[in-house]
Amino acid sequence: MALDLSDYENKARAAIKAFWQSRANATQKQKSSGKSDQGERAGVTGGKNMDGFAKLVIDIVKANGLPHAEIHQKRAVLTLPGYFRPTKLWDLLVVDQGRLVAALEFKSHVGPSFGNNFNNRAEEAIGTSHDLWTAYREGAFGKQERPFVGWLMVIEDAPKSRADVKDKSPHFPVFPEFVGASCQKRYDILCQRLALEQLYSSASVIATPRSAITDGAYSELSAMTGLRSFVAALAGHIATEAAR
Repeated sequence: MALDLSDYENKARAAIKAFWQSRANATQKQKSSGKSDQGERAGVTGGKNMDGFAKLVIDIVKANGLPHAEIHQKRAVLTLPGYFRPTKLWDLLVVDQGRLVAALEFKSHVGPSFGNNFNNRAEEAIGTSHDLWTAYREGAFGKQERPFVGWLMVIEDAPKSRADVKDKSPHFPVFPEFVGASCQKRYDILCQRLALEQLYSSASVIATPRSAITDGAYSELSAMTGLRSFVAALAGHIATEAAR
């Protein structure tokens, strides 16, 4: 049976429009209250920016054979045990018959600061996955097949996110693929390597301009880290779990 990708392109465009609208609404609300956060932080504190992508994941889970799985989105039930720390809060969990089917993180990176924050996002992504897989190895989730662990990044498509970034490494050279690479390119490399090293089942980055608030436009940076690859990997995992 063919995988059902749940009309992901149209749903992704709707998610992008909602992403930018949510940020705009949060910023306007704080301005009206006279308590605006500094810079772009005002658009983040609303907390619902990535809900459209969570809905897409839910549709894929239901369409590929697990319509009755427990899908958790509320903060109180989103924690999993860690190995290097007691717990980790995820963005969405899928549990079926006591098995952890999927754990997902949804992240965004909006300007004006791009180069300065990339390393923080990378460190968080690497640490989160290493902690989960070590906990899995040590039996934190019982005896079960490996869950799907996904990481999705939405980055603002802007001149600064496409501009070359300079690095300082006085003792040893950085890998050549990073030399002069833009923030967008660095996320593409990061996602490719997160999947290559099996830190995540799939890792994706998509770029979208602020004007996408009207049409939901987005672009994929490579086939390996594109949204289609991400949703196909998730759908395949769900279908396999449903067939057990």
